[in-house]
Amino acid sequence: METVTLRAHFDGKQIVLDEPIELEPNTELIVTVLPSAADEEREAWARLALESLARAYSDDEPEYSRDQIKEANAEYAGR
Repeated sequence: METVTLRAHFDGKQIVLDEPIELEPNTELIVTVLPSAADEEREAWARLALESLARAYSDDEPEYSRDQIKEANAEYAGR
């Protein structure tokens, strides 16, 4: 038999093929567990956030002293 890729899912008890196929007993299989779509989306948002921060705060970002600040934030506790 030639190598073929089949979609499947785990129903909570067993792995279920999403399409029918004739398999001989003891046919060797490789199972790959894919990340959920939510994981992929979360990773994409995290990547975008890191890229945006890298652009906003690059290595050549100037340092601003306190006397360059025109209006201080009165609620900032770090002063």
